[in-house]
Amino acid sequence: MRPALLATADGAVFRGEYVGADAVGIGEAVFNTAMSGYQEVVTDPSYAGQVVVMTAPHIGNYGVSRADEQASRPHVAGFVVRAMASRHSSWRSEGGFAEYLTSHGVAAISGVDTRRLTRHLRDHGAMPVAMGSDVDEAELVAIASQAPTMEGQDLATGVSTDQAWVAEAAGEERARIVAVDFGIKRDIVDAFANRGCRVDIVPAGASAAEIMALSPDGVFLSNGPGDPEPLVGPTTMVRELLGQVPVFGICLGHQVLGLALGASTFKLPFGHHGGNHPVRRLEDGSVEITSQNHGFAVDLWSLTEGTAPEPEAMAGPEQLPTTVSTSFGEVRPTHQNLNDGTLEGLECLETPAFSVQYHPEAAPGPNDAKVLFDRFVERVAGSPGA
Repeated sequence: MRPALLATADGAVFRGEYVGADAVGIGEAVFNTAMSGYQEVVTDPSYAGQVVVMTAPHIGNYGVSRADEQASRPHVAGFVVRAMASRHSSWRSEGGFAEYLTSHGVAAISGVDTRRLTRHLRDHGAMPVAMGSDVDEAELVAIASQAPTMEGQDLATGVSTDQAWVAEAAGEERARIVAVDFGIKRDIVDAFANRGCRVDIVPAGASAAEIMALSPDGVFLSNGPGDPEPLVGPTTMVRELLGQVPVFGICLGHQVLGLALGASTFKLPFGHHGGNHPVRRLEDGSVEITSQNHGFAVDLWSLTEGTAPEPEAMAGPEQLPTTVSTSFGEVRPTHQNLNDGTLEGLECLETPAFSVQYHPEAAPGPNDAKVLFDRFVERVAGSPGA
């Protein structure tokens, strides 16, 4: 294997071995704490523009399968592991992971001290990096230092579908959902189709009028990459839809809904990325183990005159406002991240709309959150036109 280097924007250098495509990877580095699901990670459009560092030390041991792809191709800007499996073994396997990355043009490095790199990102925040082989160290540092950060980038439009398409319901059709594609994952489309929904997937730039022309029983706002605040058009679209049709948002869709309600968003220091993040359900205090992939969060305090209190120990419900007033009525937080206390879900009390920051369709072991799809489908299946 060829020696490789990874340089961060602040000048830290990490050494390893090149196992991916012959290319220089440039993007914002984030760490992912999942123990498996590496193929789902690299094909998740929400990772567009990012270099993913896996904290689990051994990656690639069960190979790859087309059934695990969340999109037609990988979207990561690069991939970093401690040890890439030299052999894979699984009855589902259709090939090796390193070969998969190479065939799709993804820059990847193995043999990196991912513990040190993860601690660097945790302490200094997610930041641009550059990685490659046969590239001078000083050149990589210069490339990384000049690379753009995630703030202000509309990446969702770039990964959205160009043309509307349809996924038919599995079995009897119960409802018609219009899904706004900010970078939608295949498992999300399947989650609706398997519950008897026809899903009309439309581009991120679709207008409210275009969406309502499809006579939807409900509108879904998908996951996606980048900063939500540049998405002025989609935010306006959601604002025009609220009150006309039930709305459900996930990940970036949750953030766009928050913006439509008048809240602001902010960038997290290093984001939430992995399949094992605890989230408190505020209604009853129960905890869900969730899959997450986002670098921004909604700030409900921006709709009040107060500010979030500093937690004394573990994050508590007092870090979120009880309710907030918006032009669409009262809104309450429904879920909270237990690692840092940030908002993980909201619900409009006077308008049929709710959202969560995490991925209820992903099942990295638990299936705690899939009930959210059931809740939305039950709501829209009884609406006019279903």
